[in-house]
Amino acid sequence: MSFTMAIVGRPNVGKSTLFNRLVGKRLALVDDQPGVTRDLREGEARLGDLRFTVIDTAGLEDATDDSLQGRMRRLTERAVDMADICLFVIDARTGVTPIDEVFAEILRKRSEHVILAANKAEGSAADAGVIEAYGLGLGEPIRLSAEHGEGLNDLYSQLMPLADGYAERARQDAPETDVTLTEEEAEAGAPDDPHKPTEARPLQVAVVGRPNAGKSTLINKILGEERLLTGPEAGITRDAISLKMNWDGVPMRVFDTAGMRKKAKVQEKLEKLSVSDGLRAVKFAEVVVVLLDAAIPFEQQDLRIADLAEREGRAVVVAVNKWDIEDEKQEKLRALKEAFERLLPQLRGAPLVTVSAKTGRGLDRLHAAIVKAHDVWNRRVSTAQLNRWLTGMLEQHPPPAPSGRRIKLRYMTQAKTRPPGFVVMCSNTEKMPESYTRYLVNGLREDFDMPGTPIRLHMRSQSDKNPYKSKKKSTPSRLRKHLGKGPADKR
Repeated sequence: MSFTMAIVGRPNVGKSTLFNRLVGKRLALVDDQPGVTRDLREGEARLGDLRFTVIDTAGLEDATDDSLQGRMRRLTERAVDMADICLFVIDARTGVTPIDEVFAEILRKRSEHVILAANKAEGSAADAGVIEAYGLGLGEPIRLSAEHGEGLNDLYSQLMPLADGYAERARQDAPETDVTLTEEEAEAGAPDDPHKPTEARPLQVAVVGRPNAGKSTLINKILGEERLLTGPEAGITRDAISLKMNWDGVPMRVFDTAGMRKKAKVQEKLEKLSVSDGLRAVKFAEVVVVLLDAAIPFEQQDLRIADLAEREGRAVVVAVNKWDIEDEKQEKLRALKEAFERLLPQLRGAPLVTVSAKTGRGLDRLHAAIVKAHDVWNRRVSTAQLNRWLTGMLEQHPPPAPSGRRIKLRYMTQAKTRPPGFVVMCSNTEKMPESYTRYLVNGLREDFDMPGTPIRLHMRSQSDKNPYKSKKKSTPSRLRKHLGKGPADKR
């Protein structure tokens, strides 16, 4: 059985560095300044032959009020309650602080298994801090260096017996079953559509937008629990946090991203890291939900974010949040739709959904829009259908004739999906105007029900010359020569 381990400790003791080391990827943001991590981040850790879930937590702060630090502490305490094992990390170079002693007492009461680790323990400068750690009463501390990967064997030695205990407990708790599936039943249970989301390959959704648009609040409402840190302060989320969920029967992995401000305003190194983390989430996603604030929709930064998602070839859903506080709803909705079509013509037909992350209204419409956008993104059209359609489009509006020679469109096929990509074989591709390509793309959207999804249309050159023309001329002369009936014989 897999178990869960939460990494807890004061800010800046190296929790995120250790988390990245255990999952084998740079998932969590790391910086020298304290308090970088604010949300709970989960990852699949590998340590020798052990496979388990590891949780990176915010630094434990000595605050219990409703301040940002107080809310971060409550979220970390929740991770302690969720986890099977707590890895309590202290800074060996700083030594044990009064706050470490307070949190050691809390962990003793709240967690069944606590492992003590003294990080940054490379070199003799850390010896005094490691000796001090014995005084916390949590057993022998592990000397760790998350930066250099030292001490992981000792961590493995402490985790191994606990992992065996959880595995044995799982075997005892598992119900006895004697059900075997036939080959036909196994095949029947497999999904017909390879693109249909499954638990193994969930639908990847990234929620993006400007700071304080309500991204974390929206995801918490979908989950039905306070899993992400929220509040009135702008820019609370820093990492792109991914959460697995089953939303109305559809397995999804939802990425909560940091708010993206205008590039000129992003000066701090940490905010640059947060924005780049969010952009990476957009590239990994299949559907991107661009969340707008109903009070100030379609600002320049919103348009840039939506355009980025389209250029990356992702299906886009536009959601307008804080709809519960809007008074003139019908009038506002008409204005939004008009602005959307005018400002984002490249996403014509993309769903625009009004939601309230606070009350949960509109979430059923958002779910339906995400599922449909994903289906359209995976749509495939047969070659026969495409060429019948192309013939009709050419009759309705023939291509231009630059320099008196008409461009000929001969053949069309779909080369790829995710997003749909089409290839048209034609002559004089370099003279094909952009307006005619747009005419074909808009026709594809309308006639094959592909609203909003990015469509890639490539014109591939095909020469007008007949490759057999020269061969046909040369054949009779060769035959005459072979038969000895050249021009001289006729005389």
